[in-house]
Amino acid sequence: MKSKIVTVAALALCVALSCPAELAAQRDEALSRLNDLSQYLEQLTRRVSPAVVAIMATGYTPLQQGDQPGTGLLTRRQVGGSGVILDPEGYILTNLHVVEGAGRIRVRLPIPTGESPGESILKPQGVIVGARIVGFDRETDMAVLKVEQTGLPYLELADSDEVITGQLVFAFGSPLGLENTVTMGIVSAVARQLRPEDPMIYIQTDAPINPGNSGGPLIDAEGRVVGINTLILSQSGGSEGLGFAAPSNIVRNVFQQIKMNGYVRRGTIGVNAQTISPTLAEGLGLAREWGVVLGDVYPRSPAELAGLRIGDIVLSLDGKVMENGRQFEVNIYRTPVGATVNLEVMRGGETVRTSVTVLEREDDPGRFSIMVSPEENLVPKLGILGVGLDQRIAAMIPGLRARQGVVVAARSPDAVYGRVALMPGDVIYSINGEPITRLDQLRSVLGSIQVGAPVVLQLERRGQLQFMAFEME
Repeated sequence: MKSKIVTVAALALCVALSCPAELAAQRDEALSRLNDLSQYLEQLTRRVSPAVVAIMATGYTPLQQGDQPGTGLLTRRQVGGSGVILDPEGYILTNLHVVEGAGRIRVRLPIPTGESPGESILKPQGVIVGARIVGFDRETDMAVLKVEQTGLPYLELADSDEVITGQLVFAFGSPLGLENTVTMGIVSAVARQLRPEDPMIYIQTDAPINPGNSGGPLIDAEGRVVGINTLILSQSGGSEGLGFAAPSNIVRNVFQQIKMNGYVRRGTIGVNAQTISPTLAEGLGLAREWGVVLGDVYPRSPAELAGLRIGDIVLSLDGKVMENGRQFEVNIYRTPVGATVNLEVMRGGETVRTSVTVLEREDDPGRFSIMVSPEENLVPKLGILGVGLDQRIAAMIPGLRARQGVVVAARSPDAVYGRVALMPGDVIYSINGEPITRLDQLRSVLGSIQVGAPVVLQLERRGQLQFMAFEME
């Protein structure tokens, strides 16, 4: 494959210089190899395209304020994006921002066509089918969809640790709504961190990526998925050669967990692990200018109980040398909850070894917003969108004090009663002492309370029970 690509440059030079007779044989060989490369890329495209889908989503999404989540308010939107089939039983991976808050999701599945001579170059548009969200992960911006069709063409995930800068890659998807589009480029960087200490890293590529490519696969020369196209950096809004894809090894972990459990569990030991820079090392007088330092050890956390301290330099985790804070975090959250990790740290010139128990990390309380819509989940009297606390949702909120209630998924943009300070993630257990077990019951009880009468909610917020009192308006 590499030899085919190298000869392209030789061919271009030969044609430009109008090769003399003695170079004709070399020209013919270069043309033959170029033709072989072209045919290989055609075959690669035909093999990959049937597993790449177009996604159309309509619904509601949390209102954003810059780069930060808003106050839990929802806004209506229609979005188009891409996805890739990773399991023949109908499991599709895409970006969360493509389907977040969607009340209706449709997927266009390509129709396989033959390769008979004289076939039309205008391909069928594909079959549109409904899809549901199995689960999602906000940290990686990933979501898993399920369609009822089975026996579908699918793609394998590559080992993104083997991806190298300069490697040839292909972006598949539906940029700007143009379905079945493929672009070619190289890997510009293999571990791009867009913000300091960001837990997420990306493969950077100059393969043209535009709005609508989100959720589509970044493919290597073997036809395997090395990443999921997620975002671009652009001043014009179009492709400027700065595209970013979530690495396949991160994708694999998220996809498998969501497919199995419906959500992603991540471990924590209760520290803030930061990457050591030369400036930080000089300012704190650290013994080394690279690696990981503990910027914080949370009170009463497993790390504090194990004796870790602020300023400890992490030398290794389970025998693996720690080079940066992101590497440390990823290795922790991949560890099963309840297991222990072995740390070796440097403290004042001495080496300290300790074992720490891994707990499940608390997740984003706004993760429930994708499960609701104002048409079905609105509670007008409270100005919220709620969802009943079932077994699946309870598993997403470890340590709940009760197993029945209504979870606040988001605040309604049409809130009638704006003074009720409910927050996404709150769980309502009772109203004026009457237990609440279902969403329709919550609406009914609120509807029976007269204007001006007192209302007392019992709710749980971040593991703490409390009463919230107000007068009905």
